[in-house]
Amino acid sequence: MSSTYLIEGLKCLEYRGYDSWGLAFKIGNNIEIKKEVGKISDIQIKKLGFPESHLAIGHSRWATHGKVNKTNAHPHSSENNEIVVAHNGIFENYLEVKKVLQKKGHKFLSETDSEVIAHLIEEHNKSHSFEESIKLAAGEIEGRYAIVVMKNDENKIIAARKGSPLIIGVGKNQDEYFIASDIPAFLKHTNKVIYLDDNQIVTIENGKIDFYDTVRREKIAKRIIEIDLDAETAEKGEFPHFMIKEIMEQKDTLARAINQDPAIIEKVAGEIKNAFGTYLIGCGTAGKVGMVGEYLFAKIAKKHINFSFGSEFANYKDFLNKKTLLIAISQSGETADTLEAIEIAKAKGVKVAAIVNVESSTMARTADIVIPIKAGLEKAVASTKATTSQLAILTLLAYTCDGGVKTGKQLLADTASQINDMINPRYEEHIMKIAKKISNVESMYIIGRGLNYPIALEAAIKLQEVSYIHAEGFAGGELKHGPLALISQNTPVIALVANDNTKKDILNNAAEIKARGGYIIGIAPENEDVFDFWIKVPDTGDTSPIVNIIPVQILAYQLAVLRQNDPDKPRNLAKSVTVK
Repeated sequence: MSSTYLIEGLKCLEYRGYDSWGLAFKIGNNIEIKKEVGKISDIQIKKLGFPESHLAIGHSRWATHGKVNKTNAHPHSSENNEIVVAHNGIFENYLEVKKVLQKKGHKFLSETDSEVIAHLIEEHNKSHSFEESIKLAAGEIEGRYAIVVMKNDENKIIAARKGSPLIIGVGKNQDEYFIASDIPAFLKHTNKVIYLDDNQIVTIENGKIDFYDTVRREKIAKRIIEIDLDAETAEKGEFPHFMIKEIMEQKDTLARAINQDPAIIEKVAGEIKNAFGTYLIGCGTAGKVGMVGEYLFAKIAKKHINFSFGSEFANYKDFLNKKTLLIAISQSGETADTLEAIEIAKAKGVKVAAIVNVESSTMARTADIVIPIKAGLEKAVASTKATTSQLAILTLLAYTCDGGVKTGKQLLADTASQINDMINPRYEEHIMKIAKKISNVESMYIIGRGLNYPIALEAAIKLQEVSYIHAEGFAGGELKHGPLALISQNTPVIALVANDNTKKDILNNAAEIKARGGYIIGIAPENEDVFDFWIKVPDTGDTSPIVNIIPVQILAYQLAVLRQNDPDKPRNLAKSVTVK
């Protein structure tokens, strides 16, 4: 295998975020490892002298255990590079296992939990086969993981997963296989895949592939799936960054989101109406979407829906029963905290519906009902088109619960049409004026009420993610209870205004801020006297959260560019948060 394959694959996954990376090649009965810190694109590959090999592993890492340096970078090995491991996930009990191994004479070089896996496999390999050693080691790992393993005197690669994604690409040649955490890594070479599920192990040896289920303790058959993606959809095209490309794609993605199989929407709406307690869960941006959903169902369907961040959902487990419905929201479908929440719900007999972008994800395969948002591949870390598509699905569900599915669909179709008219070069130029004015501020704030309060929180996330400006969102009515103390002369504050029953109150809140020296940036259908700068959005009623977040997405992108940040790969963040 050419080292180019590995480098290309890791570059295709750069959008997930990383701070270091490395490669391992099997050469005869030796394994050669090369590690680097920083971006793959900054490295002159030829100078590193990577060898050619038919068995090789590459991995990029976000630091979780240990500092960012070459020693802590992946892949990791046991002593003398006998066992080499690439690991995604968190080995929660690694310290206990490490102490046991140290007493048996194992010496560790890194601060990572991943290195412990290599030594654990090596210890088992003293009295068991290579495959059996991995099965035994996997049984001792607490937490979520995906591991890929090589051994110096074995002509094979073995991989295992539990909770973290792992996908096998079936090459055009019969003896060619790829293993990755996401399809874009090998999409250039094949669109035929096999999904590894939890507690399953795959062995690839001399062009032969076998699967094993560690729970059933038997070999299993897996089917090959042909996916409907091509490499071109993962490219920026004429755009300088994926983020702005994906913002502009919202002209089309909203229309795709609402063009759903009506039977699926009716089925989920029926489950909501019949459930004894419904929970919306998500993390990060998907969590803010879930919060909007809580308001949408209250306003449109007159239904009380509960919301929880995936990471906090365990606190509600005692309220769950077989009549409960859980609606999980995720772009990737691999969000660790949300997946763990689903596991908690499933253990209580709860029915699960998933609103996801990746229909082949772990979440989609775990859920009882799946609503695909159909946004297409989203590569920028900061979610944009997936967000508005998720909002559209929840709006459609709320209207369907109230018996107004046709009304909801027409409203969303009209909204998509008006967004098509809204997003144009002149609109971007107008927002750039305010971006230039505030590009050097240290802090800014966003206020909203009703449906737009969670959007104020989401707007803050967007600004934080890519501009690195300290941004916070507040409910307008809460300003007098603390946040007004943060306002000083010319502090920029974005007011999200909808033409609904909250309009008068949010404009009064903006006036309170202006009276204390704040600079008001109004995102609203109409210009108001209190605004120092106005960004116009269409008047779309209950879909105001969708139209109000788009100009903030554009503003965040422009601020990132002006501040010379990479809007596609913000520091310290990953696209798919596959570890807790």
